[in-house]
Amino acid sequence: MDHQEDQAADQPAASSKAVEIAVAAIILLFGAVVIFDSVRLGITWGDEGPKAGYFPFYVGLLICLSSVVTLVRAVRLTSEESFVSRGQLKMVMSVLVPTTVYVGFIALLGIYVASVIYIAFFMWWLGKYDWLKIVPVALGVNVALFLMFEIWFKVPLPKGPLETALGLA
Repeated sequence: MDHQEDQAADQPAASSKAVEIAVAAIILLFGAVVIFDSVRLGITWGDEGPKAGYFPFYVGLLICLSSVVTLVRAVRLTSEESFVSRGQLKMVMSVLVPTTVYVGFIALLGIYVASVIYIAFFMWWLGKYDWLKIVPVALGVNVALFLMFEIWFKVPLPKGPLETALGLA
């Protein structure tokens, strides 16, 4: 990397204030959903005790209250301290995006095929390994996982079309 790229990587991608406001807002929304659904279930005391939404309602109320406090404190912050630099965010995204794709592939291909692709991709892309190492590791890990979960523990994991074609589903 040259000097300009180094400087760009060190530039702030998000301030602590912005991140705290965003997280507090998301948690406030979550608390509001808990309260809304608790009211739907009933938040009063019935003949046999509290209705299903009684305790979740108060938990949702505490979640909303704490997130409002956090939100107010974050809004009042005067510091624009960096939460994450562009370089750090790029590193996080280089793992987050492929992992999100992997989760989507599990539904389409099953966990074993998706995991072979995922391990192979990371070994090739981030690890810069050659294919003579990638193939045995990606296949070997998944054979071991298959034996452990499917054979020894009898825990069925999501299968895809390949496992179905092989009669393993």
